[in-house]
Amino acid sequence: MLDHDDLKWTTANLTDLNRRLQQILRYSEQVRQEQSGSAYLERLSEEVELASKTSQALFDRITSRIMTGAARGARSSPEPPSFKVVAAAAGARPQTSVAKKIPVAEVAINSEATNGAAAIRNPAGRRELILVVDDEPEILERAGTMLEEEDYRIVLAKDGFEALQIYGKMKTEISLIILDFFLPVMDGDAVFDELKAINPNVQVVLSSGFAELTKLGSMLARGLCGFMPKPYTGEKLIEQVRSVIAA
Repeated sequence: MLDHDDLKWTTANLTDLNRRLQQILRYSEQVRQEQSGSAYLERLSEEVELASKTSQALFDRITSRIMTGAARGARSSPEPPSFKVVAAAAGARPQTSVAKKIPVAEVAINSEATNGAAAIRNPAGRRELILVVDDEPEILERAGTMLEEEDYRIVLAKDGFEALQIYGKMKTEISLIILDFFLPVMDGDAVFDELKAINPNVQVVLSSGFAELTKLGSMLARGLCGFMPKPYTGEKLIEQVRSVIAA
């Protein structure tokens, strides 16, 4: 049957599959809005292919484990498993054997546990600390660089769960959050609700390639500070950040 590593691998791949499906939705909308969106068509095709490979790998892994477990169960009735909790050495990085069992070529995605601690980029900056949340690495890096150049300190998060962990530990330091709407597992509106539960006065600006007006209106009514359509320029980003912080 499924063991601990199988469950970790399955969870990571389901998260990745969810992200890719949201990317497919995003690119489809871009193609629909832009009649000549050949670049988006190419990226859409790539995402569909990767999503298909991920779903096939999930199906193969789970069914093979279930069938193996059923065969073992037919031969014998094993004793219930026992577990031993071993404290990790101070400073040691968590290890996983998933990568050894599933090669990268098989679309296995490793997700390392995090305790919510995050490195601050440009720690000597004289301006406020900004948390940027986006699942697209190039957008995340570009937004971080834009803010660094204006002497802001920044923290980056690639999904909603990481953002919530970071904010839970650094809420007294973070002045503003730039939040992508389409994120793995939890979309921006769900992350926004969790942030508000941590701090009702949290300042959040939403960013997205396109927005569901009903959800955007609801978030604005609940205290969202602003909305930036993607793609945004450095000037637009800095203007939005300064206006919200100064308000």
